[in-house]
Amino acid sequence: MRKPSATSLPSLSVRIDLDPEGRIGPGKILLLENINSCGSISAAGRAMNMSYKRAWDLVDEINRICQRAAVERQTGGKNGGGAMLTPFGLSLVERYRKIERSAESAARKELQALRADIGQRSKGS
Repeated sequence: MRKPSATSLPSLSVRIDLDPEGRIGPGKILLLENINSCGSISAAGRAMNMSYKRAWDLVDEINRICQRAAVERQTGGKNGGGAMLTPFGLSLVERYRKIERSAESAARKELQALRADIGQRSKGS
């Protein structure tokens, strides 16, 4: 995470509510990205300081919300298997990151104005 400074823009995070009980946001997307790079749910969870159970519960929630698998577990093998993103999972991450970039781009002027307003208040207080 970047450390905010007096001149950096406020950050914007995107949460997509897919239904009243299901949402996809930066945490779940980061978990998927970590699974993709680490090759396992447990390693991805450790990279985010979360337990395997919490990581697996989030993966299960993503799969349920999307009504299709974003992560596929692999069994067996020399190291006991692992996990990988399905083509849908890769597409989900890519689409989320595109939405996030579009939202940041669309909000840039307003974020700059907000930063200026906050800067003026802190100097004049």
